[in-house]
Amino acid sequence: MPKEIPIPDVQSLVLTLRGKRVLLDSDLARLYGVTTKRLNEQVRRNADKFPPDFAFQLTREEVTNLKSQFATSSLENQDSQIVSSTRHGGRRISPWVFTDYGAIQAANVLNSPAATAMSIYVVRSFMQMREELLTSAAILKKLAEIDRTLIEHDDALRAIWHQLQPLLQPPPEPPKRRIGFLS
Repeated sequence: MPKEIPIPDVQSLVLTLRGKRVLLDSDLARLYGVTTKRLNEQVRRNADKFPPDFAFQLTREEVTNLKSQFATSSLENQDSQIVSSTRHGGRRISPWVFTDYGAIQAANVLNSPAATAMSIYVVRSFMQMREELLTSAAILKKLAEIDRTLIEHDDALRAIWHQLQPLLQPPPEPPKRRIGFLS
C-alpha cells in the first residue's frame, strides 16, 4: 500500500501578484518534495517551457512588498524563503513565482512521482479557487440585479405615495349655511 502524502492547504500559499494567482518557488518546491535550488535549476534549464504567463521572477519592489507583508503577519515564522533565512544571509536571487500552468510544467520538468502526484492537487486547488471566484462573481451580479429592482420599486412606491397624499388629507369643511334672511 503506497504511503499517503499529507495534503497541505495550498490555497493559503497562493498569492496574487501582477493580477495573477501564483505560488512562490520555495512553497512549490516544498510541495513537490525538492529543494528550491533544484526547482529553480530545472526552470533555468527548461526556460523555453516557462513563458511569462507560466512563471516569472519577482522584481525587487515585489520582494520588498512581500517581505513587509510577511513581517506583519503570522507567516513570519513559516519556512518561506522570502524572509531572510539564517543560512548564507538569505536568498541571493529574486524568487520565481508560478501560475497554475507553471506549477504543472514544473512537475513535468522535475519528473518525480511526488511532484506529479502533488501537481494534481495543486492544479485542483487553483481550479477550486477559480470556481469560487466565478461563484462570487455570479452572486455579486445577482445582488446588483436585486439592488436595481429594489431601486425601481422604491421609485414606483415613492410615486404612488405622492399620488395618494392628496387622498389621505381630511376632506375640506363644507361651507356653513348662513342663518337668517338673505337679501
